[in-house]
Amino acid sequence: MNAVFSGSFDPITNGHLDVLERASRIFDQVTVTVMHNARKSGRHLFDLQERLAILREATAHLPNVSVDSFDGLLVDYMKKSDHGIIVRGLRAVSDYEYELQIAHLNREIGGVETVFIMAATHWSYVSSSMVKEVASYGGPIDAMVPPASARALKAKFAEQGRQPAS
Repeated sequence: MNAVFSGSFDPITNGHLDVLERASRIFDQVTVTVMHNARKSGRHLFDLQERLAILREATAHLPNVSVDSFDGLLVDYMKKSDHGIIVRGLRAVSDYEYELQIAHLNREIGGVETVFIMAATHWSYVSSSMVKEVASYGGPIDAMVPPASARALKAKFAEQGRQPAS
């Protein structure tokens, strides 16, 4: 069975990667998808092509994982591809409440099931927004993100003159 792990991945964190690695052991094929939404242009630190490049590098060690993007509803993407399951990672109860609503909606409008994978305890505090905040001040991020994300964050903030690249 094939699955989709969808998110903004702005950028991918070690928590995302942990969920993805475990999903890759459960499913035959996992596609990491990044939603492209022109209405949300400018809301992400990295543009779509940058996020796809970071994801491809961060997941290169996983032979049954591919990277893709889509525009529109995830359930429509699922209908067009050979994927039967949505994978979502959960860090806390607050994630569950939000993700449960989306899972019900996806089942109702698209007939698609969702499988939740709990984040490993030591990654439960990590989020892309928190990592970006720490990185913007030159703080230590290497333990929270894969090397591809760390390099991209350091370069992006150096480019913006917000921190020296190290």
